[in-house]
Amino acid sequence: MPEASRADTVAVRDAMAVAPEVRSSLRILIVDDDRTLREGCASVLQGDGYTVTATGRAEEALDLVRRRRFDIVLCDLYLTPVSGTEILKATLEANKETIFVVMTGNPSVTSSIEALRAGAWDYLPKPFSASHLQILVGRASHAVLVARETEAVRSGASGNGGAGNGAVVPSGMTGAGTPSFAHAHTGDRITLLGQSPAFRRAIDLARKVAGTDASVLISGESGTGKELIAQFIHSHSRRSSRKLVAVNCAALPEQLLESEMFGHKKGAFTGADRDKAGLLEVANGGTLFLDELTEMPLALQAKLLRVLQDGVVRRVGSEQQDAVVDVRFVSATNRDPQEAVAQGILREDLYYRLRVVPIKLPPLRQRTDDIALLAEHFLKHFWERHRQPGETLPLMSETALDYLRARPWRGNVRELQNMIEHTAVVADAGKPLHPDDFPTYDDAPAGGTPQDATVFAGSYMNDAYHVAKDKLVAQFENEYLTRLVARAGGNMSRAARLAGIDRTTLYRLMEKHGLRRDEYSGTLN
Repeated sequence: MPEASRADTVAVRDAMAVAPEVRSSLRILIVDDDRTLREGCASVLQGDGYTVTATGRAEEALDLVRRRRFDIVLCDLYLTPVSGTEILKATLEANKETIFVVMTGNPSVTSSIEALRAGAWDYLPKPFSASHLQILVGRASHAVLVARETEAVRSGASGNGGAGNGAVVPSGMTGAGTPSFAHAHTGDRITLLGQSPAFRRAIDLARKVAGTDASVLISGESGTGKELIAQFIHSHSRRSSRKLVAVNCAALPEQLLESEMFGHKKGAFTGADRDKAGLLEVANGGTLFLDELTEMPLALQAKLLRVLQDGVVRRVGSEQQDAVVDVRFVSATNRDPQEAVAQGILREDLYYRLRVVPIKLPPLRQRTDDIALLAEHFLKHFWERHRQPGETLPLMSETALDYLRARPWRGNVRELQNMIEHTAVVADAGKPLHPDDFPTYDDAPAGGTPQDATVFAGSYMNDAYHVAKDKLVAQFENEYLTRLVARAGGNMSRAARLAGIDRTTLYRLMEKHGLRRDEYSGTLN
């Protein structure tokens, strides 16, 4: 085991301080056929006060995990005649709460990824230092303690008339048999409505993964409810008593996003007049939700990967380890994440670390059977919010529901929610709703008037076809890009997302037309 500096080791121990009596209560199993590594790990952890069992025989390890309960298992992936993956499966079958860490000299291969998918909590790449081992076991110990605390709270709640199974069920839930979904929640209230098969599969998977510490990647079009699913997972997790911290990776420029996530030291940049903890530290013990993951700059992706690997946070402007954190990661993207990897805008190693369990949310146009349920829920919700007490709720006519089912819903559930809120504000009390009671939106670009066709005819009709086409395309690109970047307030990541193209293509088009993003700080209505 490579040596670590004494200062680093002391810093790690201080950061992950756990009472001696608690450390001694944590049972750790080390499985590795390399005697030197196995005994070195055991010596370090026993020196820290943990209760450690070590073996170099895979068959013995298999027997141990079936007969005894371990809090943490550190196991080599490549063992014979029983593989580390088989030991992983047997461990989780015997006790799903056990934190299983894979030790491997080649962490990027398919088998390591499969181990994470099968339920491994993390992997420890070889060779590793004593401090690296202590950091990871410290994080794992913290996760075990959080799970114990949460279970104690739930058991107490159950004993006082709470949910008999100890589950955290936010108010407004329709019960396990009827998952629901709506874009509205207050405090701990999360309402989920929907019966379509694709949506039910997504919710069922969210329920299964919620109780683990596995990283989840939620994908789906804008407006499908990715953030609510992240909240649902957190509220049903053993970290539910801790914070859920959300980070929108597309909302901030790179330097500000780095400072927000990782924190900064005093004097790190202009305006940094004090030390500041980042959101990773704020989320310690809880869940960090990374929204618009594929919009995170590559440099920050590399820095985030370090946190995923060893839990160490280094603030901007710092030359030392500032904090060690234990965070559960839930991420979301409206892109195809595999396509983002292929395009080079999402690191493959980060993708696999964050996508242990993928959840894909279907667009509303594939959930037409849910539209009536959602529309009526939103109508009641917004009627109570905006109207006077005693005003009679309008009823949805069949023609109104047919109209809603036939719409394309490019904005998905969020668009439906906004449309119904508008309707609730202006509708007549007690009268049935019909298609003409719903607002209509003109999504055509500003300036797209018949007069433009006259301008086009006068400007280009005397040119040859290819000349006219090139001129018209250039004019379109220039005007489209100008309006697009202005609408995004100069935020190129948001502009690229609105246009459905990657940032590299957007920058290339901007350069082609001599456009600069700092010239467009306004917004278009």
